[in-house]
Amino acid sequence: MSISTDRPRELARFYAELLGVEVADEEGPREGEPPEAGWAQLRPAEGRLRMTVNLEWDPSFEAPTWPSTPGTQQPQAHLDLWVDDLDQAEAWAVELGARRHGVQPQDGVRVMLDPHGHPFCFFTS
Repeated sequence: MSISTDRPRELARFYAELLGVEVADEEGPREGEPPEAGWAQLRPAEGRLRMTVNLEWDPSFEAPTWPSTPGTQQPQAHLDLWVDDLDQAEAWAVELGARRHGVQPQDGVRVMLDPHGHPFCFFTS
């Protein structure tokens, strides 16, 4: 999975902390790019993450609008994260820089926005 942003290494640190994994690899900007450019990668960790997440620099990044609205940047993907306790998961994410979305469509799901505006969801079984 790839997530575009204008500050990929910063957002990788957020998701690494949120998911309890480490940033496995990262690279700074190429010649002529701003200091916040580059990329980072989170890789599977025993019992923690079962996929690779790449965070990639996009010089034209605009935070997506969710729920989708015509004429605005549409979300391309979002993470659904299973948790034991929604309130505890939300508090942890907020402490790391996320915020609760104003739209909460159903019980057992908590829609959040990461520090760069990408939606992600916590859910319980």
